[in-house]
Amino acid sequence: MPAPDALLLISTHCPHCPAMLTALADLVKQGTIGRLEAVNLEQRPEVGQALGVRSVPWLRIGRIELTGVHGKAELAEWATKADSETGLADWFHALLKEGQLPRAQALIEADPALLAAVLPIVGNVEASLNVRLGAGVLLEEFAGSDTLRALLPRLGELSQHADARVRADACHYLGLTGDAAARPWLDARAADEDADVREIATESLQNISG
Repeated sequence: MPAPDALLLISTHCPHCPAMLTALADLVKQGTIGRLEAVNLEQRPEVGQALGVRSVPWLRIGRIELTGVHGKAELAEWATKADSETGLADWFHALLKEGQLPRAQALIEADPALLAAVLPIVGNVEASLNVRLGAGVLLEEFAGSDTLRALLPRLGELSQHADARVRADACHYLGLTGDAAARPWLDARAADEDADVREIATESLQNISG
């Protein structure tokens, strides 16, 4: 996979922007980033307006957008996974952890294919309750949609997870697909050893047509 390109938005009076610019330039030299474009918003305010950027430094590496100050090691890590689903999942995890649910919603509404990057959060037993609830909101917004139905096989896999909380959540989202193809997964969980999983699987089966 080729190194991702980066776009950095800065301003003349930003105290943190020079360090970000230097770190990213080093990553270009190392080949971790393929190309770096830096834009001074005081000279090109239209660029920030088009992207909805309100503060600097602002950075886009591949498809991932980062605000604020980040060290070189962290930037290198984001660059290595910028266009992978793992990277996108980590990005959404960070957004939800920072309380930026509306931003995550807007990103997925603009590109529904990004919804797949939310699934690793569902299967992450280490994720905080707030992050898991945020992931749930993002998935519930696509209830009954082709976008959510496309994730059905992966939700089915999550319904077999070792952790009962993950199985229960997966059953809930399987029900939201409204797709009869979810029925075998839910039938299996209706006899689950965990009472909550059994209850949610049974409720979800009632939402499935066909």
